[in-house]
Amino acid sequence: MNNSNKKIAESIELWHEMVAAQDLSRLPEIVAEDAVFRSPAFFKPYHSSAAVCLILNTVMQVFESFEYDRKFTTESGHDLALEFIASIGDKSLKGLDIIRFDDEGKIIEFEVMIRPLNALQKLAEEMSGRLSQYVTQYKDTQQA
Repeated sequence: MNNSNKKIAESIELWHEMVAAQDLSRLPEIVAEDAVFRSPAFFKPYHSSAAVCLILNTVMQVFESFEYDRKFTTESGHDLALEFIASIGDKSLKGLDIIRFDDEGKIIEFEVMIRPLNALQKLAEEMSGRLSQYVTQYKDTQQA
């Protein structure tokens, strides 16, 4: 295992520990300053470590019964997909966290996909209610 793969493995291990404990206080340690978050509900991404940490900490409070089901990695080890199940109130959902790491083991991109639509709508409603006043400053202003 080369040094970058070792650092990535350490970050993944820390991520799983934080999720299991429902405590993302150490998240800034593994998120790159220029990280990007791609929401399942909005087209334009959010930029910066602060945005990624704020969004992930908030969603941790919104999801109930969250658990990872399966994981998929690329051969390089820099890309990881984690399939999860969770609920929000009476809505059950299935999702995918697609995470890209740099050579230092830092998260540079975090993308989330969620189904079904009614659960995604409930998530978007909950997240917007909690974050709308904070996240607009992190949104990409350029057309993708």
